[in-house]
Amino acid sequence: MVYEMKETKKLAPLFENWQETLIWSCLDGSMGKAFVTDCDTPKSARIITADFSFFAGRAERELVAFRPSQVTGTVSILVPENWKWERIIEEIYGSEAEKITRYATKKEPDVFDREYLESLARGLTDKQYEIKKIDRALYNRILSQEWSRDLCAQFRDYKDYERRGLGFAALWKGQTVAGASSYTVYRGGIEIEIDTREDFRRRGLAAACSARLITECLDRGIYPSWDAHTPVSLALARKLGYSFDKAYTAYQITGG
Repeated sequence: MVYEMKETKKLAPLFENWQETLIWSCLDGSMGKAFVTDCDTPKSARIITADFSFFAGRAERELVAFRPSQVTGTVSILVPENWKWERIIEEIYGSEAEKITRYATKKEPDVFDREYLESLARGLTDKQYEIKKIDRALYNRILSQEWSRDLCAQFRDYKDYERRGLGFAALWKGQTVAGASSYTVYRGGIEIEIDTREDFRRRGLAAACSARLITECLDRGIYPSWDAHTPVSLALARKLGYSFDKAYTAYQITGG
């Protein structure tokens, strides 16, 4: 039987070697939920924050097979602690599970070159572009577009986003064409999400929006964490000042 674990702090020892902010979001009560098979003395756990699931401790088939109601997205990312969890994921999901490599960056708050970031944010040569902080109107527009909704989708509503979230969008002739925003939040920081409309990629928009978001985070004293889904995302992270930490295995499940 799988149970929701309300006392998430009890799970901290199981995840002590992880440097994933989405795990921290759950452990500190900011976002996400945790599930176990034993609430009194948990030997394993599954943390679900946004579209991600993290598996730690003794590998348990029941936790992998469990499909909680709050996982409503079309894509889920499952992150196993070790090969034992990997084997169970592959056994349960079969061809549904696409094995992928993601790229973690180091958590280094003092590495950013503010002057350089500000130049990136100002550096759009096409003056038809405008970078604007995400307000209520932009929030609603972003959620209405499939390509951009992940920028703000993990917040209950605009009031929640306004209170805890933060982001910037690039506009072209009034249209939202790119953005960088808080995918999730935790105490002391955010996890960055970047998205660009397909026909506006490779124009420096993601870099400009990300640079603006990072400088705003620095002004607020919070950390802008970056976890890269692709080598392209990792290259952009390095351009902005992040250092590569490690590659890790995950599974992408299409269809929830």
